[in-house]
Amino acid sequence: MKSFDGKVAVITGAGSGIGRALAVELARAGSKLALSDVDATGLAETVKLCESEGVPVRHDELDVSDRQAVYDNAEAVADEYGRVNLVFNNAGVALTADITEMDWKDFEWIVDINFWGVMHGTKAFLPHLIASGDGHVVNLSSVFGLIAVPSQSAYNATKFAVRGFTEALRQEMHIAGHPVGVSCVHPGGIKTNIAKNARAASGKDVDQLARLFDKIARTSPEDAARRILRGVRRDEAKILVGPDAYGLDLMPRALGSGYQWLIQTAAKAGLSRAR
Repeated sequence: MKSFDGKVAVITGAGSGIGRALAVELARAGSKLALSDVDATGLAETVKLCESEGVPVRHDELDVSDRQAVYDNAEAVADEYGRVNLVFNNAGVALTADITEMDWKDFEWIVDINFWGVMHGTKAFLPHLIASGDGHVVNLSSVFGLIAVPSQSAYNATKFAVRGFTEALRQEMHIAGHPVGVSCVHPGGIKTNIAKNARAASGKDVDQLARLFDKIARTSPEDAARRILRGVRRDEAKILVGPDAYGLDLMPRALGSGYQWLIQTAAKAGLSRAR
């Protein structure tokens, strides 16, 4: 897909962060948009930004963990625009908790959004992408879909799952000869609200964790969106976003399971400084 002009693009989690930045970049490129988020206020702000570019913008308050709602949304978008070319399964949440501390409700919450949300979006829109003759599905994983980190086991589980699902899907599309590209995105630290909106185990200070994340997040959502769209144009299987993503991608390939020792050593040092 060399041009986004006139293409119909679906973006979940469009109310802020990478989702909003993708929407604005695609609006500037001339795409017709179908945006969704659970945050109606944030979504309305994104819609206003995109409509100022003079493109059609459909918007829906949508919980991606609700399978029927996602399928209904897919049919509504296809009926309104006549086709769907691009789907960005971007909606996601975070959870900081050791496994021994983790509440089942929190674990189910993150799996429902981060993994099932991607599954729902992919399955619901895939027939429309195939029918378009020029489709692309983009699933958001993370650098934590490349390496495992203490206190991020639930987030790791969802993002590793997204990676495996997406890589298998890409192969299936090629084998079947379907006109659908598939990319898995692994952002590093992006300056978004994901840490501020995260959940954490009892006793962990979410605000403190968010401040720490803000210190290490170096890539803007706008830069992330441009990198992702460049990867889509090139039909990249794995799209790494941010310099930290390239380093963390290299770590397990160079060190094998030995990377875990480096991560846990850094985690212990961080805990010592926090005490």
